[in-house]
Amino acid sequence: MSTPSKLFEKNEKRKNRVRVALKRVANGRMRLSVFRSGKHIYAQIIDDAKGMTVVSASTLDKEVRDNIKKASTVEAASFIGKVVAERAVKNGVIEVVFDRGGYIYHGRVKALADAAREAGLKF
Repeated sequence: MSTPSKLFEKNEKRKNRVRVALKRVANGRMRLSVFRSGKHIYAQIIDDAKGMTVVSASTLDKEVRDNIKKASTVEAASFIGKVVAERAVKNGVIEVVFDRGGYIYHGRVKALADAAREAGLKF
């Protein structure tokens, strides 16, 4: 069995591999980055050229907490995708690249991406 530090290193390598591939194909587009924990999910749109976060949403936001029952569900992830896309469109961001952050494109990560597409983001 691997030690926790070796697992962390493997996850970091996977995340960096995904990011390097994204930066190759980004062509100046901003990055929709996803982080999921056991209890919550976070999404933010990052402008890598300026090194700043343009828009963010998570299950910890007050307006989101009022609309979801449990933060660790697929429904909560899809709601976050919708919220982050609406905030992005409001700020003039339409095209992004999707950074799954080393997670498998499945479950909560996929639900967030699908909801963001339906709400107006293109990736």
